[in-house]
Amino acid sequence: MMRTVLVTGASGFVGRQLVPALRDSGWTVRAACRDPKILESIDAIETVALPDLGEPVDWAPLLDGMTHVVHLAGVAHVPVSEEDARYDRINTGSVAALGEAAKAANVQRAVLMSSVRAQVGLSADHPITEADDPQPTDPYGRSKLAAEAALKASGVEYTILRPAVVYGPGVKGNIASLASLARTPMPLPFDGLKNRRSLLAIENLIAAVELALTDEAARNETFLVADKDPISVAGLVSAMREGLGRQPHLVGMPLGAVKRIMKSFGREADWDRISGNFMIDSSKLQGIGWDPKIETREGIMAMMAAEGATQKL
Repeated sequence: MMRTVLVTGASGFVGRQLVPALRDSGWTVRAACRDPKILESIDAIETVALPDLGEPVDWAPLLDGMTHVVHLAGVAHVPVSEEDARYDRINTGSVAALGEAAKAANVQRAVLMSSVRAQVGLSADHPITEADDPQPTDPYGRSKLAAEAALKASGVEYTILRPAVVYGPGVKGNIASLASLARTPMPLPFDGLKNRRSLLAIENLIAAVELALTDEAARNETFLVADKDPISVAGLVSAMREGLGRQPHLVGMPLGAVKRIMKSFGREADWDRISGNFMIDSSKLQGIGWDPKIETREGIMAMMAAEGATQKL
């Protein structure tokens, strides 16, 4: 039987790499995004326009002929004054409608790309597992948890993935901000920062999605997804610089002073996000056969090496 999959949010960082990977694995892919022209360079896929998820969406035409769906589309950053309303409409409301439409279209399984933020805030004092009660700490995390509940309530068969921060060539966000610091020639005062944080290589995430789509053990389950071994910020910056062919050039400094330096660069919020522990236990997903082959240190080095040719000092 032909396997067909609708991928929403296909022009995003994850989607642009997931779509060709699914195609190469034998899937017939329909890639949906706001501007399909972005995907013109990807051969042998169907591209369609994704409507504004802030408005009611008729999912039926997008799901026509599809056996599966991977929902990546959503919003992560909105103005504070609009947070609750926009997150609810886009991250939660669109999933509720998609789930109901997928059920009506006899879709075999819907894979929802949620977030670890649906379960916990920006730090945790113990390794996080699926057995921990979800305690999102901000509107984004709460909207993702509500989206999970909406998908479950729709009655469609599902798998929910809660990934850690994803990295790879072309990534944006906090990893990109830290990479920008790593590219500077100056010594960086992170040598004493030995906290442990879980990250997720894009290749490992793609492997998780492929498993989630069809594995019987993933049916109606929720999984945390992260590389096997957490890494410290010191280790992360060292790997970034080594990936650029340079020495780590880290120095020790009291953490309070480091925070003040980050604030002087306008990156105090980044510091708050990276300075605590945030360890994720993905043994549940590994237990059904997921094998995260990319280790964080090697993956970060490869990311920087791939980007180094186009981002010189």
